[in-house]
Amino acid sequence: MNAVSDILRLLSVLLGAAILGNWFLSEVRAARRRGRPWYTAYFSAPGVLILAALAFPILWWLFRR
Repeated sequence: MNAVSDILRLLSVLLGAAILGNWFLSEVRAARRRGRPWYTAYFSAPGVLILAALAFPILWWLFRR
């Protein structure tokens, strides 16, 4: 039973990452259509979530030292 819960956790994280990545990619495409700069997508909701997800482990590591 423990293996099943581990697999479900893994699949839920992968599904969430796929949804967030797709959302971010749609923001990138919309910014390109509007002629906005390349970094505009990083100021949208999925961009901020991705940056926070990348920054959190680094900040955790820095503050734990």
